[in-house]
Amino acid sequence: MQNNLIQQKIIDLNVCVLIPTYNNERTLKRVLDGVLLITKNVIVVNDGSTDSTSKTLKSYQEIEQIHFPKNKGKGVALREGFKKAIALGYEYAITIDSDGQHFPADIPNFINALEVSNDKNLLLIGSRNMNQEGVPGKSSFGNKFSNFWFWFETGIKLQDTQSGFRLYPLNVIKNMTFYATKFEFEIEVIVKSAWRGVTVQNIPIQVLYDENERVSHFRPFKDFTRISILNTWLVIVTLFYIKPRDVFRKLKRKGIKRFFVEDFLGSGDSARKKGLSIALGVFIGLSPFWGFHTVIVIFLAIFFRLNKAIAFAFSNVSLPPFIPFILYASFEFGQYIMNVDYGYTKEEIIENFEVLTHIKAYIIGSFSLAIISATVLGICGYVFFLIFDKRKVVLNNG
Repeated sequence: MQNNLIQQKIIDLNVCVLIPTYNNERTLKRVLDGVLLITKNVIVVNDGSTDSTSKTLKSYQEIEQIHFPKNKGKGVALREGFKKAIALGYEYAITIDSDGQHFPADIPNFINALEVSNDKNLLLIGSRNMNQEGVPGKSSFGNKFSNFWFWFETGIKLQDTQSGFRLYPLNVIKNMTFYATKFEFEIEVIVKSAWRGVTVQNIPIQVLYDENERVSHFRPFKDFTRISILNTWLVIVTLFYIKPRDVFRKLKRKGIKRFFVEDFLGSGDSARKKGLSIALGVFIGLSPFWGFHTVIVIFLAIFFRLNKAIAFAFSNVSLPPFIPFILYASFEFGQYIMNVDYGYTKEEIIENFEVLTHIKAYIIGSFSLAIISATVLGICGYVFFLIFDKRKVVLNNG
């Protein structure tokens, strides 16, 4: 009865199960049989297997099959599987590895989570217990590495970002462009989904690592290098585009007044964190890192867990109209500290930036101005927010 209920839910929610496979002849049949006990909506992508996989699949003519003549990589297999699922009219795809580490009996967990969710743009990742006996050390380390970069790139904390047991919303996937072809595709797809506002969550699943029958095609050096290259690119996109985009979208949606009240004054961060965020923004904005202010301030705000909106906003003290005056003030500070006088007037600096011919004085003055201004404004911000927060508490209690 319970199995019939799950089967009906799978039909109602329009879900299929997608199984990419490559040379897993020892475990493929067990995985297929386990999945077929739950649903007949199955798509298998044979990624150029050279073992008995093709022979095994001949016994399952009732399921959709895609066969590659040569191995193309898990990323390509999944992408082709998604295309097939979309062509068949499915709205969601549950992916499960064919190496035997996943239990088809956990499929109902995904279905039930999807059914009760108010957000139908939901991407679920099975969370394995990486501390259980038998889990390879390299898998545990790789998962922690991946979790950290996913958090950095999206702001979402997950326990497991590498599990291949997942539920994907195909209506979102079909409108996205992907470049990864191997194992790193599973990182690319969840990061880009999160960037599009998709809810990405973990749900607990079982896992089995049986070294006697499990065949892993993960190549530690090559694949880890590919993943590192991908994460490097995703971090660059995050810092130069995604984070600034999110701040500007919020500012545009709320308007300056509401943005200031809610994200500055109404933020749940402490007065100390807000003051430090102001100091960071001002310091970076006045520093001589022209062209990199945004990426540096957001990176440091994330790293030090400060308020990104406040830090980003105050880094804009270096907006183009203010640049000549910042250069002039920095140059004056530098001359004073070095006890020299190059004799430039404000007008000369504003007109042609002649200050840059004496770069040493400018850099020294720039950092000095940045440190002093950041300290003063950071302290003023801290005091302001401290007073504001106390008044807010009094008003709320009154």
